[in-house]
Amino acid sequence: MTISPDAVAKVAKLAKLRLDDAKLERFAGQMDDILAYMETLGALDTTGVEPLYSPVGHATPLRADTAAPTCTRDQILANAPATDGQFFIVPKIV
Repeated sequence: MTISPDAVAKVAKLAKLRLDDAKLERFAGQMDDILAYMETLGALDTTGVEPLYSPVGHATPLRADTAAPTCTRDQILANAPATDGQFFIVPKIV
């Protein structure tokens, strides 16, 4: 399969990219190379090969999901420009 510069221009338009003619030609050639490589990979005999879902063979360690307080209310409100001692005070928006 070959990719024409017109097809690249259509994809570029969908992606809202502006490409000059030289870049359209270059990208068309690069896409042709990628598709040729995919055809080479597709031609390989993979019978008897189990699907690989992840290249990592070990389990991912997870930490316990526990809630813990990290800051006090006073520490958080200390950085606010205006508070009433318990909440942030913000300008009224109508």
